[in-house]
Amino acid sequence: METLHVAVVGSGPAGLYTAEALIKQAAALDSPQAIRVDVLDRLPTPYGLVRYGVAPDHKSIKSIAEYLRGVLEHEGVHFVGNVHLGDNVTREDLLSHYGAVVYATGAMRDRQLGITGEHLPGSIAATDFVNWYCGHPDIDPGAFTLDAEAVAVIGVGNVAVDVARILIRNPEELRETDVSQPVLEALMASKVREVHMIGRRGPAQAKFTTKELRELGELDGVDVVVGDGEADLDAFDATGESAALAQNDRHVRGNYTVIKDWAGRAPSGAGRRLTIRFWLRPTEILGEDAVCGLRLERTRLDETGRLQGTGQLETLPVQMVLRSVGYQSVPLLGVPFNERNYVVPNEAGRVIGPDGLPLPGEYVSGWLKRGPTGVIGTNKSDAAETVRSLLADLAGGPGPGDVQVPRAGLLKMPAGSAQGESPLRAVLAERGVRHISYDDWLGIETAEKELGASLGRGARVKLASRADIHKACGLEE
Repeated sequence: METLHVAVVGSGPAGLYTAEALIKQAAALDSPQAIRVDVLDRLPTPYGLVRYGVAPDHKSIKSIAEYLRGVLEHEGVHFVGNVHLGDNVTREDLLSHYGAVVYATGAMRDRQLGITGEHLPGSIAATDFVNWYCGHPDIDPGAFTLDAEAVAVIGVGNVAVDVARILIRNPEELRETDVSQPVLEALMASKVREVHMIGRRGPAQAKFTTKELRELGELDGVDVVVGDGEADLDAFDATGESAALAQNDRHVRGNYTVIKDWAGRAPSGAGRRLTIRFWLRPTEILGEDAVCGLRLERTRLDETGRLQGTGQLETLPVQMVLRSVGYQSVPLLGVPFNERNYVVPNEAGRVIGPDGLPLPGEYVSGWLKRGPTGVIGTNKSDAAETVRSLLADLAGGPGPGDVQVPRAGLLKMPAGSAQGESPLRAVLAERGVRHISYDDWLGIETAEKELGASLGRGARVKLASRADIHKACGLEE
C-alpha cells in the first residue's frame, strides 16, 4: 500500500489536532490508509499558542501540551521545526513533495485601534506583551521595562484578562511557573500599581469567561474596582437587551454575578488596584515622545442596538496602553487569502481558488480557516472536519478515464520517500536548512528542566532566547 504523505504547516493546537485526526481517521477507513504526517513550524519549538499564548500561571490549560505531546510521539507524525514556509520552503515545494498540505498557522497579528497616538512608545500590541512573558523566541527577553505606574488594557476578552492579571499580580507568585528568568526579573522590578481594563460595551457583551474573570478577584494584595455606575445594565443600553442577557444567558449571568459583586465592594486600600471599566472607547492616545494618557469617550447602545458615542470624554493618566481587541491571520506566500476576513477562503477546509473551485491537495484548519473564534479545544472539531474533506477527496480516486493527475478536490498519491524519512529532507539539505526534530525538542525540554532545578524555581524554566534554544539542541547560530 502506498503511503499518503501530508504536510501540516503549524504545530499549535490546530496543526496537531489535524495530525491526530489524520492518523485516526485514516486508520478507521474501510480500507485503512497508510499515512505519514510532517508537522512543519517556523519556530524551533512545538505547541504554538499553548506554549506561547497561555499565561504562565494557567498551568491547567498549559497541560494541554501533554495531550499534544502524545500526537507528536505517534510513529506516523514527525516534527519539522525551524522551517519557515515562504523562506526555507515554498508552497510549490510542499505541493510537489506531499499528497496534501494543510495550513494551520493560526492568527499571529493584533488588530489596531486606528486612533491618534497609537504608534507612540508605550502603546503596544497585547500580542507582543503576551509573547514576551511567554518567552516567544521572536521577542527580545529585555524588550519590556515596566516603569509605568498606570497601564490601560483595551479589551475585555480572555487575553485582556491574562495581560491585566500578569501586570497586577504579585510577581513572587510566578516564581514556580515556567516564565523565563529575565522576564521574571523584569516583573519583579515592575512599578505598575494600577491597571485599567476597558471595554467599549457593557458587562453583558464582554467576551471573557467567568472562570478567568473570577481569578482576578482572588489576587492577593489587589483591589478590584468597577467603574462608577458601569455595572448598571440599563444605564447605557436603551434596548434592554443587556438585562435580558444577564437573566437568560448562563455565561453572561455568571460574568455579571462576579462584576456586580465587585461593584458592591469598598476598596480595602491594597497596594495595587485593577479597575474594570465599561461603556468607554478610546479616541486618542496622548503624549509627544511617549504615552502619558488615554482619552476615552462614553458610549451607549441606542434604541436600535447601535453603539454610539455620547460626546462625554475623560482622560486616564496612564503611561502604557496595551491593545487587545482581537487577532488577525497573516497571508502565507502564494496561498489564497481573504483580506477582508483575514482567512484562507475555504469550504469545509478545502482551500478555494480565485475561480471558486477547490485547489487540489490544499486544505486549512484552525483560526486561519474560521477566524480567531472559540477556545483551544474548538480546534479539535474544526480539524476533524478538514480531515474528513481530505480523506473524502482521497477516496474519490483519479479523474475521468483513470488519468493519474490531481484535479480540483482530489488528492494525488506520489510515490514519495520511505516512511521514516521526510519528503523534504533533500530539499532542506540542498538549501542548508537544519531542521529541528522531535528528538531535538526533547533536548530543549531537558535543558529547561535543568534550568528550573538550577534556579530552584520549579519543574522547568523556559530558555530565554532563540540562541539558548538552538544551543540546547546543538544547532549553531
